Formats: sequence, structure tokens, C-alpha cells
Amino acid sequence: MLLRAYSIGLFPMADSADDPELFWVEPEIRGVIPLDRFHVSHSLTKRIRKRPFEIRFDTAFEAVVEGCAQPAPGRPTTWINDKIRSLYAALHRMGYAHSVEAWEGERLVGGLYGVSLGAAFFGESMFSLRTDASKICLVHLVERLRAKHFQLLDTQFTTDHLKSFGAVDVPKAEYDLLLARAIASPNLEF
Repeated sequence: MLLRAYSIGLFPMADSADDPELFWVEPEIRGVIPLDRFHVSHSLTKRIRKRPFEIRFDTAFEAVVEGCAQPAPGRPTTWINDKIRSLYAALHRMGYAHSVEAWEGERLVGGLYGVSLGAAFFGESMFSLRTDASKICLVHLVERLRAKHFQLLDTQFTTDHLKSFGAVDVPKAEYDLLLARAIASPNLEF
């Protein structure tokens, strides 16, 4: 049911981490990062060249979700409840949900996770315990999506942070066309 929801432009959320219920969200304006217009600042490019973190994919999916669920500066609460954790862990085991992870030695210091379906990747959440860790994960995600010929990177909503990478607001009718085209493609290997 969750994969079907993504395929028609819906995604689940909870009111809080303590709320056992989920509700479906279908924004009238959707956040998207056009893969061909992804922008990385000069300062972040220089930081990436220094390789401050080891970047891994899908080695600690549930730990990334847990990191995203923790309070952070500017975000004292989260919408990630136990049901979300369980559903996305199941999608990960099925090969549809993925994580990008920033490691310092054996310590996970940042990451992001999302869902891959057709030629679309639906970003869900990110976290950072070190400066730029989640940003660097996003850069590696986009590199992978480009290399694998993905067509759509859905961010659900835009924020100033995502806009600095080139995220744009897309009206629902336009998003539905982008989504339909990406979903019509065979599932791409992440």
C-alpha cells in the first residue's frame, strides 16, 4: 500500500513521534530537486574534496531513520513514529528504501533516507551530527541518482536549505506529470 501511495503522489506522516497514527499527505505544491540543475556551493565542494567522512549506502538504514527521528537544533520534535520506522524498515528489506550515510570511523554522524520506485527517489528525512554531514550525503545521493539515470528527486517540501541546492516548488499538476513519467520507467537499481 505504501508503494502504491508513492506512485500516486502520497506519502505518510504522523503528528508526532508519540502518535501511533499516520495520515496521508498530498501537497498542492511539491518540492523537487531537478537532477540536471543540482547546485553545490564552492565551499561545500572544497569540503567534499577533503573527504571528511566515509560515505556508505544501505549499511545502517535503521540507524539513519533513528538519527532522523532524534531532536536537533531547530527541530525539537519529529514526525517519525514507531509505525514509520517499521514500515520503512520493511521497505528497506524489500529493496525499495535506501540510506546514504556519513561515517567518522565507526560512528554514524549523518545521513538521509528515502524510497526508490521506478526512476524516482522520494527523499524522506536527513540528519547531521557533524557540520555538512547530511549535505555531503545529499551530494552523493544526487551523484548516484544521475549515474543510474533517475528522473525525479522528490523532496516533498522545499526549505531554504534545499533551495540552496536547487530545489524548486512544483505545482501538483506538473508534479503529477513528472511522477507519472518516472514511475512508468522500470525500477532502477539504486
